[in-house]
Amino acid sequence: MVPEGTSDARVLAICGGIGGAKLALGLYRTLAPGRLTVAINTGDDFEHLGLHVSPDIDTVTYTLAGLNDTHRGWGLANESWGFMAALQRLGGENWFLLGDQDLATHVQRTLRLKAGETLSQVTSDLATRLGIEARLLPMSDDSVRTIVGTRDGPMAFQRYFVGEQCRPAVNEISFEGASKARVQPEVLAALADETLAAIVICPSNPYLSVDPILSVPGFRAALEAAPAPVIAISPIVGGRAIKGPTAKIMTELGLPVTVHAVAEHYRGLLDGLIIDNADAAEADALEVPVAVTGAVMDTLEDRDRLARAVLDFAASLRLRGTA
Repeated sequence: MVPEGTSDARVLAICGGIGGAKLALGLYRTLAPGRLTVAINTGDDFEHLGLHVSPDIDTVTYTLAGLNDTHRGWGLANESWGFMAALQRLGGENWFLLGDQDLATHVQRTLRLKAGETLSQVTSDLATRLGIEARLLPMSDDSVRTIVGTRDGPMAFQRYFVGEQCRPAVNEISFEGASKARVQPEVLAALADETLAAIVICPSNPYLSVDPILSVPGFRAALEAAPAPVIAISPIVGGRAIKGPTAKIMTELGLPVTVHAVAEHYRGLLDGLIIDNADAAEADALEVPVAVTGAVMDTLEDRDRLARAVLDFAASLRLRGTA
């Protein structure tokens, strides 16, 4: 039985960290339990202090569990930093912050991976233990690492994003290991699921968060062939990024910071694009069906409202026969 006020539709969301997690939470709250699957970027993963850290997986997990720090945007609420303070006293690396509670996630994940479990198995179990009634899946169980090309040479993603605070100009982005990686099998099955109401590309950074997922051989082809409507939400609003370095990177790569550029980036993949009211004047010029609504998610109500708009748009695309 579907709880009152929720939808029995089933949705696959494709997302990275903070921005994507906001919409994933809206979908999670709007759909009935068990109806949401989230395929999450792991190009941000890295080894740090001997631990396997999966920033985007953890952001989505903590957000759906209601444990995230909504002010900071990442990590756990009510976090303490005794480990980092002790590490600094001992001369250890302190450029990447690991909270005391968060540390338990990384330790547990690392131990289980070393014991032979897959990242999918560990992610699923941790989500279940935190009470999440959605399937959280890494894009792949194989190692893919985002490498940012800069004037000073290539940088591992976290060194660029956290260590350098995105200051170096980007001239290239590549995904180490992607050519040999395999799409997580349940993600591949979800992409081919004829009963899905929608596949949603969340408003994550198209270049740093979504492209790593698309770089895994077979993912793009499966998305192109998906029977469900594929809908993206533009992370660009009024010529600016909702959050993070998306606009800066687009400029550095010689791209206009517009919803047109977002639509072009996803050319061949989309049945529809959702843009913010601020970009309504550009809707008619786009070559894909467009829905115009408020795409900025400052509040919990914003997340729920956008999630419902996504479901309504997907249903309308099916009725129009454009998906």
